Amino acid sequence: MAEDVQKHSVHTLVFRSLKRTHDMFVSDHAKSVAQDEESHKLKMSVKMTADYNAVLHMPVLKEGKDRMALPGSMLGHQSYTQPGDDPDYLITGTHAYPSGPGVALTADTTMHRNPSEGGIHSMALALPPSQARLDVSRTAASVGDIHRHAGGAERSHPPSTAVSLLEGGGTRNSTLARKAPTMPKPQWHPPWKLFRVISGHLGWVRSIAVEPGNQWFVTGSADRTIKIWDLASGKLKLSLTGHISTVRGVAVSNRSPYLFSCGEDKQVKCWDLEYNKVIRHYHGHLSAVYDIDLHPTIDVLVTCSRDATARVWDIRTKANVHTLTGHTNTVATVRCQAAEPQVITGSHDSTIRLWDLIAGKTRATLTNHKKSVRTLALHPRQYTFASGSADNIKQWMFPDGNFIQNLSGHNAIINTLAVNSDGVLVSGADNGTIHLWDWRTGYNFQRIHAAVQPGSLDSESGIFACMFDNSESRLITAEADKTIKVYKEDDTATEESHPVNWKPEILKRKRF
Repeated sequence: MAEDVQKHSVHTLVFRSLKRTHDMFVSDHAKSVAQDEESHKLKMSVKMTADYNAVLHMPVLKEGKDRMALPGSMLGHQSYTQPGDDPDYLITGTHAYPSGPGVALTADTTMHRNPSEGGIHSMALALPPSQARLDVSRTAASVGDIHRHAGGAERSHPPSTAVSLLEGGGTRNSTLARKAPTMPKPQWHPPWKLFRVISGHLGWVRSIAVEPGNQWFVTGSADRTIKIWDLASGKLKLSLTGHISTVRGVAVSNRSPYLFSCGEDKQVKCWDLEYNKVIRHYHGHLSAVYDIDLHPTIDVLVTCSRDATARVWDIRTKANVHTLTGHTNTVATVRCQAAEPQVITGSHDSTIRLWDLIAGKTRATLTNHKKSVRTLALHPRQYTFASGSADNIKQWMFPDGNFIQNLSGHNAIINTLAVNSDGVLVSGADNGTIHLWDWRTGYNFQRIHAAVQPGSLDSESGIFACMFDNSESRLITAEADKTIKVYKEDDTATEESHPVNWKPEILKRKRF
């Protein structure tokens, strides 16, 4: 007969369980393994070499009886010992140096006792400007370095400031506070004014391209047509039909008489402008194609799509050379250039990717934006580019995508960016506002909100695309009120009539 199970109160059972758990874990199982002296020494030696190699270039001496015969014997001394061999070693140089600014050189100050492990940081701060350290600080890609490349920090404080902060002894550090960088004075640009309004499309105008000869420009629209306009007069020259949905991107080749277009119907077309007919289709995208760009030096075409990919096509053979995968959402914009990275994409997953065109792989991913990146603009003369998003506009350095600065203040969804070689950056937004910026300093020198076409709703003021013509004297914008607006610089404006409203304020640049 089975024995009756003894019933215990929950209280007792809980305490029993606690006791069992305590007995199980109270033993030494979780304790770390005893430290092995030999391996610890080796580890510290490797760490010292890796982290402080730049400042360990001087001969290192063990402390011994020959300490008295130091100043003479040290000059020719060649015995280098590893820092890890003896925790209490001395550092001395072939050229004796004082321990800080204003300290006289004596027999005592030529010797430096190695600081304790905790004091290594202060040792780094008090060391002299050796060549190795200067080299290290010169190659360090710090934020200051990037600002200096952008040209901002160089004008506000000398490049040596960051280095001298490390090199000067503690005495100078404590008394001299670092001068905050100020924004350099922006270059004066004449304001832009509305010059012409061109109407003719029956839907939103989504894209623009100017032909290399600067005689005409082409627009793609939500009315499914592509129209070619005379640049000088603004007259319609030609309408091309064939797309069955909104035309989202157009590009004119400077190597052949071809026009390329892409649309929300997943189609990418090549038009021969001698016959005004489609001569090639590029099949492969699984969803709407949002942007298109031509490589400046080789016959390839890059398109990007809502299927989260960008595709590289051989123009002549129609072959899909690469499918650039990696984005996790719609790829909204793509740009090509002759130098590396040859392809740059911006996506609704809020990242920008720089691509290796030969391998078809990502070189770098820039994750600084917090919102969708809808547009990119490459500077025509500098090795830099800008990206536009609803959070702000950011400027970057090629080839690695080092961050330069934020351009904040255009608080809207930025659909398009354009930059000319004078350093005027134009941003066009979904709410119909256009902001003009000085590229170097990020100073916003003009804001435009053009009136919508008569008969349109105010909510129809949106800028979808903008572009400078090849002379850079005209700015063409494609808008939601179905018009194309052409702006030009105000010839009558002078620096006196339109002064730069600028104060050398402290930089409030974000570090990301």
